[in-house]
Amino acid sequence: MAAARYVLALDQGTTGTTGILVDSDLAIRGRGYQEFPQIFPHPGWVEHDPEEIWRSTLNVIETTLQDAGAAGSEVAAIGITNQRETTMLWQRETLECLHNAIVWQCRRTSSMCDELREAGHADSFRRKTGLVLDPYFSGTKLRWLLDNVDGARERAQQGELAFGTVDSFLVARLTGGARHVTDVSNASRTLLMDLESLSWCDELLSILKIPRAVLPEIRGNSEVYGTTRGVPGLPDGIPIAGMAGDQQAALFGQACFGPGSAKCTYGTGAFLLLNTGERVVHSGNGLLSSVGWRIGEKVTYVLEGSVFIAGAAVQWLRDGLGLIDRAPEIEALAESVADSGGVVFVPALTGLGAPHWNMDARGLLCGLDRGVTKAHLARATLEGIAFQVHDVFAAMAEDMGAPLEQVRVDGGACRNDLLMQFQSDLLGDSVVRPRHIETTALGAAMLAGLAVGVWDGLEELQATWQEDRTFAPEMSREAAEEHLARWRRAIKLFSLDK
Repeated sequence: MAAARYVLALDQGTTGTTGILVDSDLAIRGRGYQEFPQIFPHPGWVEHDPEEIWRSTLNVIETTLQDAGAAGSEVAAIGITNQRETTMLWQRETLECLHNAIVWQCRRTSSMCDELREAGHADSFRRKTGLVLDPYFSGTKLRWLLDNVDGARERAQQGELAFGTVDSFLVARLTGGARHVTDVSNASRTLLMDLESLSWCDELLSILKIPRAVLPEIRGNSEVYGTTRGVPGLPDGIPIAGMAGDQQAALFGQACFGPGSAKCTYGTGAFLLLNTGERVVHSGNGLLSSVGWRIGEKVTYVLEGSVFIAGAAVQWLRDGLGLIDRAPEIEALAESVADSGGVVFVPALTGLGAPHWNMDARGLLCGLDRGVTKAHLARATLEGIAFQVHDVFAAMAEDMGAPLEQVRVDGGACRNDLLMQFQSDLLGDSVVRPRHIETTALGAAMLAGLAVGVWDGLEELQATWQEDRTFAPEMSREAAEEHLARWRRAIKLFSLDK
């Protein structure tokens, strides 16, 4: 690729959209970011306005190019990564959505999942998809839309409507409606795709009463899906050539290409993924099996543990309690005390994810006394994030039958040295932070660039990964176990009401 040619990566996340422009050395030449509002129509329900998502994407395309001093004509390819299970339903002709996007955090289909479990379907979903029956995933969200939006089911059956996760929606908009596709990583999070055949499963579609006519075509992660048409700031004809769900894109961006390599992304939630190579590993410890990526004919699978609330807990301290004015302030506040003063915070503000899967759990503060200050609460919040990640890490090691030697970290909260050091202390293993922590967007750029020949293969990409800092355990194992014992006592409180 000529020196003046770039790959544009669009990272459409839960609270905002990020863009980066990278060159052939994977140096970031430009960045853009725009937040958009969250919508909470009922307790436990979370939505986004699809038009806000699209406007933020267009804004980020413009600001990223401006930041780099580049023109749209210098973009060789576009890569997309996205908040995964968030579900959208739009009219094929106009590309207008029939309802707000239902966000992955939304719990509105909890009773539907209960009914499906009571009907004996849980094993079928687990066996076929590697997932658990939970409102987290897209399938029950789509069923809710078909059942609750007037005329949606009939129009879907007639082929007038298109379902998609955010990747599908963005491709449809970027191509002027010419393409309705998804990739294997996003499809593997819908409760609708067979993990072995990588195709939509008729048995599961029947159980959820979802017509095939509404579904996108499933594609790989590094190939040309379509080209731009009518996008402000970009010429027509730019290939959209890479696509992956945000967590799989982060694993790829961390150059975790070999079996046994792992990463944890600290964003709104925290997501730990372990590359299991070309075999599906079914967890006995509450973890999920998904597709990492498919490049050509080669498929890479992953084990995943999802922590629902990580950075969102810090946002709650800021917006809900007013303990800090800006999220980065939490580190200095937490460091102003030597420890949490015995306070344990379980940040189950929307339930507990892997490996506990307790959807009825809610946030819990233990160990309060008159000496507790906001600094202790700040420290307990960071520790609560690390405790949840520890539980996922331990479950992965048990499923693999071997300890994991290190984890690479990314996401905004990995800038917090206090959190990263405590994480390493709990794990008893190294935590490695890369120079570029925008690994989600980098992964999307890598996948797109591979498809159009910017890079020749994984070896070339592996050589570009650079370490910033390694956090090694400093706490004694005995002290770490004391912390973990307090955490386990707090977690057990949730089982007392059952």
